[in-house]
Amino acid sequence: MNPRTRARTVVTSALLASLALGPLAGAAAAHPGAAAPAAVSAGSTPAVDGPDTAALEKALAGIPDGDVSAALVRVGGKGSWTGTAGVRSLRTGAPALENARFRAGSTTKTVTAALVLQLVAEGRVDLDAPVTRYLPGLLPASFTEPPTVRHLLTYTSGLQPGANLGATTEEMYENRFRTLTPERVVATAVAKGPAFTPGKRQVYQNIDYTVLGLLIEKVTRDSYEHQADVRIFRPLEMRHTDFPAGPDPRVHGPHNRAYTDIGGRTTDVTEWNMSDRWAAGNMISTTADLERFLVAVFEGRVVPQPLLDQMLTVPDITGATYGMAWQRFVHNGTEIWGKTGSRPGYHTVLAATRDLSRTVVHSVNAKTAREDGFPLVARFALPAFNR
Repeated sequence: MNPRTRARTVVTSALLASLALGPLAGAAAAHPGAAAPAAVSAGSTPAVDGPDTAALEKALAGIPDGDVSAALVRVGGKGSWTGTAGVRSLRTGAPALENARFRAGSTTKTVTAALVLQLVAEGRVDLDAPVTRYLPGLLPASFTEPPTVRHLLTYTSGLQPGANLGATTEEMYENRFRTLTPERVVATAVAKGPAFTPGKRQVYQNIDYTVLGLLIEKVTRDSYEHQADVRIFRPLEMRHTDFPAGPDPRVHGPHNRAYTDIGGRTTDVTEWNMSDRWAAGNMISTTADLERFLVAVFEGRVVPQPLLDQMLTVPDITGATYGMAWQRFVHNGTEIWGKTGSRPGYHTVLAATRDLSRTVVHSVNAKTAREDGFPLVARFALPAFNR
């Protein structure tokens, strides 16, 4: 039986562009461990070389506004700071929840990459073996040079995108309760043939990580979701992180509502079946859990250090900025590795310096989450690295 059928009884572009996805409204106060008035709260542990708390407080001021309804920010490293602003629901006006669960979008890819590299460390997967060694029959004859596992991890596979449920948010919204299986996505992608010779270009896309999800299931003879749980979520005590059960469109547990504009109207987009994103973007988590994961990865506790070094190495390809899932970015002379995730109404960032002197995780409920996200990154994440 297909492992996905067993586990889910119902299965039916750069850190800049990716660290990229504007603005918020109430005054943020930074009182260590204390809550600020109204729907905004912040806490900090002062440090001489800590984050730019003034800029972070300014970022949270005025939420909700015309775009952002809620923002959760966690900064760690040399000096910690947390801030929560906005509302749980535009309808009720209840204050935003600091421990809210949210759709983490493409930050899911960092988990997928970690799972593959764990299998590499166990000798069960070879980074430079063709993917067809693990998924025989995956590629048609048009792929005279099959991409390797490394190519998939670094977005250099040459695969073309597969089927989707809409090119625009409006189209996707109309299909938000439909199911598109990973197998169908991959089948429609490979049927198109290669876009370029593997290793010649880097093109950020979901299809590479959808294939890696299938590889994980084939090698482990288990579901992707269960492998993520037993290998990463449970060991790191990420108790509020998981994947929806198949096409379940709900975010279970405490959460802030998500909104975007559909047909010129503010529309609640919290309920949405995103199973088509699967191993490339279907994770649900919290900022605290993602901070825990981020630190563990960079400390070498998730992926062994030699493989972590490879994970955080950009291929020698013109214009490349990604290693394996993570993207390299320089801000004010500081090298940062990070990953963003964007779904309708949700924008997520994980970012850190290699030595963990600074980390940041944010979850922002914004109408513009699927547009150019750099304004959101510049406002809520980059101040953590200002000094």
